[in-house]
Amino acid sequence: MEDSKAKTISTFSQFELKPALHKALDQVGYETPTPIQEQTISFLLEKKDVLGQAQTGTGKTAAFALPLLSNLNLRQKDPQVLVLAPTRELAIQVAEAFKKYASEMKSFHVLPIYGGQEYRGQIRGLQRGVHVVVGTPGRVMDHMRRGTLKLGNLTTLVLDEADEMLRMGFIDDVEWILEQTPEKRQIALFSATMPQQIRRIATRYLKDPVQITIKDKTTTATTIRQRFWPVSGMHKLDALTRILEAEPFEAMLIFVRTKTATVELSAKLEARGYASTPLNGDIKQNQRERTIEQLKKGKLDILVATDVAARGLDVERISHVVNYDIPHDTEGYVHRIGRTGRAGRQGDAILFVAPREKRMLHAIERATNQKIELMELPSTELINDQRIVKFKQRITDTLATEELGQFYQMIEQYQQEHNVPALEIAASLAKLLQGDSPFMLQAKSHRNKEDKSWQEEETKPRKGRDADRGKERGREREKGRGKNKERAPKKELPLEEGMERFRLEVGHNHDVKPNNIVGAIANEAGLDSQHIGRINIYDDYSVIDLPEGMPKDVFSDLKKVWVAGKQLNISLLKNERKPRKSSPRERAGSKGKGGKKSFSSPKTGRKKKMSRK
Repeated sequence: MEDSKAKTISTFSQFELKPALHKALDQVGYETPTPIQEQTISFLLEKKDVLGQAQTGTGKTAAFALPLLSNLNLRQKDPQVLVLAPTRELAIQVAEAFKKYASEMKSFHVLPIYGGQEYRGQIRGLQRGVHVVVGTPGRVMDHMRRGTLKLGNLTTLVLDEADEMLRMGFIDDVEWILEQTPEKRQIALFSATMPQQIRRIATRYLKDPVQITIKDKTTTATTIRQRFWPVSGMHKLDALTRILEAEPFEAMLIFVRTKTATVELSAKLEARGYASTPLNGDIKQNQRERTIEQLKKGKLDILVATDVAARGLDVERISHVVNYDIPHDTEGYVHRIGRTGRAGRQGDAILFVAPREKRMLHAIERATNQKIELMELPSTELINDQRIVKFKQRITDTLATEELGQFYQMIEQYQQEHNVPALEIAASLAKLLQGDSPFMLQAKSHRNKEDKSWQEEETKPRKGRDADRGKERGREREKGRGKNKERAPKKELPLEEGMERFRLEVGHNHDVKPNNIVGAIANEAGLDSQHIGRINIYDDYSVIDLPEGMPKDVFSDLKKVWVAGKQLNISLLKNERKPRKSSPRERAGSKGKGGKKSFSSPKTGRKKKMSRK
């Protein structure tokens, strides 16, 4: 392996990419590449193998997507690029990134394939012809075995987050896929860490790869308070409005991803009564300077900006930075929130995070070595109290500063003509001023359990698929295992409430491990591993507990999934003992299950928090 040579690249325009890609990058406002992009893109353009070590959130997707798009033959409709990702969420994100960067390549097609989605739509997409396929290992294998995914014309294979695929038990599947690809193909392997098994794969399959290592150097100021809001429950604009109403701020910088979004969001804020100005790359320099000067002098309090437009912005009175759209990488986040908390002042950074963006939240926390706390949105009562206070203050200010003589006479005349009390006249004028929009917010239960579970479950770094459970299973196996002795049968424990027991036609004789099974089912059924119950592995088959109510299409898909070279052929075990209702103390000690989980909407990829008592 050779190390990458340092190259001086300061802008994307220096890369020899297709003009359509440069145009797309200009539209999304990308100017300066991240370190992983700076060191990787040129080598991939030259069709060299690359072994990259970098954390999530460093811009890896653009690092491989841009050069691979540039090398595509758009007239060739068979898959030329295959990207393997450990989870459906990441597969979707990578596919969306390819689509965004190729927005000016009119005939380009990319297709994500993953478990929990019906085969028919994926097969139709493959039949129509695609240039790039992004998928999870299990579903990719299924399509290859069906003959619906042909890789005879594959030019490049990308292994994204290889260490995560190893942890989830997919590494055997990855090797099987590697063995089926053409001998002369380019490979790009990216991993946050380089365990021995990943290095073994790199040594075996990559040809004289360029090795690129990106060290984490991102830090954030201690003077900045960092919070996040999970936007799954409330619309972003409504959440932002509440923050603006209740959060005391001097000046606020709101970051969005695109130039268009700066104008649209600024207009929406204006419609809600907030003086807001967009700041993007299309704004002329003299106008930009005037805007920043207004911000410095306190004549303007809210800026809606893109990363490029805000670069180099240094205004001490910016007390709040709101990441309305989450940044593409951790460095971008650090640069953004660095606009506040300057000159020793205290600053606040607020991050809006959608469910599918939680991986980036985790990456930011790892990169900054700092926990980002869940934000409590202001309650309806607090917002209404604030509105009343502000309304009264407007009355006080108007009485003190405005000339009221003419209006005083008109109200006096009206009172005499209609014999209406002055208080009623004042109330009607207030209603006239307010218009049709309600003055008081209606109480809504947006602060629900889902929000708390999102924080408790999703923000903590994953530590693998229940290490304690894995250790327990290992001890169970060892008890009945001697050197060349047949394994002792395991005692099947009673079912937990809300679970069903299934048989899988794969066992010890097929070298299957619990994490192989967990990984396959988690991806195919859309379950988090903590919702998968006990697994007992026997010589020729295995037994697993899953939440009751599995939809027929998910059940059908699971039957066809391959694990350790065997189809699961999952089947419901009959005549099982009725589920027992466990006490809170018993549930707390259960290693096999985190609680009840419904299969009500497995295809959304959205996970519910399990109650832990």
